[in-house]
Amino acid sequence: MFTSNPFSELSAMSEFITPMVMQGYVVLMVIMVIGGTIFDMMHKKSAQYFFENAKKAQKNAKCTVSSGEKVSLAVQTVTSEILTSSEFCNKRRRISHLFTMYGFVLFVATTAIMIFIYPTPETATPTILPLLWHAGALMLCFGGYWFWFSIRVDVAAEGVRWYHLERADIFIVSLLATATFGLIWSYLQSSGAASSATTLGFVLFIVASTTLFGSVMWSKFAHMFYKPAAAYQKKITKADGSAENLPADYDLTDPAVQAKFPDIPQYMGKNPPNMGLGIKREAPNHY
Repeated sequence: MFTSNPFSELSAMSEFITPMVMQGYVVLMVIMVIGGTIFDMMHKKSAQYFFENAKKAQKNAKCTVSSGEKVSLAVQTVTSEILTSSEFCNKRRRISHLFTMYGFVLFVATTAIMIFIYPTPETATPTILPLLWHAGALMLCFGGYWFWFSIRVDVAAEGVRWYHLERADIFIVSLLATATFGLIWSYLQSSGAASSATTLGFVLFIVASTTLFGSVMWSKFAHMFYKPAAAYQKKITKADGSAENLPADYDLTDPAVQAKFPDIPQYMGKNPPNMGLGIKREAPNHY
């Protein structure tokens, strides 16, 4: 199972599902993701808000960020927000997200490679590719199911049952279904199970993946594309001093700050306590 290319075996067993059909399906899914993302950004006007907010920040900038600094901030965004998901303060949420993210990348990348380069048994598939395909699906399932049953907000904070579904859940549910049915289909195919069972597993896999890539505008899928851009813009606003048009972060114990805002010592004393981030004081088990 773990060393066999399920797509090359599929093309050998079925006269209808040829390499061209599989490749056409992958291209169609890519088009649906691109189109869905563009439509989502137009519908929600997130791109318009992003550019307008960037122009507003430029007007309030207190200094100019050099090209070198911008490159450095871009590298920080890639290594921090994208590769290591440092924005998650909760360690369990961060680990779950990383397993899901890297599992998804492995799963999708190896799927494309096996379908476009090794679609038939005549072109021998390197053993590493099926291994990575199955490992990616397992990583995705581990991180995704951990999130769904243990970390998900409405389970941890609101005590809602795990089977309580909302439209926003379409992404994670279809993602988990795609990886799960992909593993089941691969197992049934490699174990020589009845053709009806193998066909059912494959059909469920295709239905789940089509739902995943075809429902971009109703899910959080598009969020993955413009989230890094928003994170990069936030770093730029900190570097140029505009700070997203928010007030400065003052040290309330600074005499100069207390002189500027005389109501601070009046209501909080000359040595105000550091309130800190209350959200980090305890686990989010309630609202």
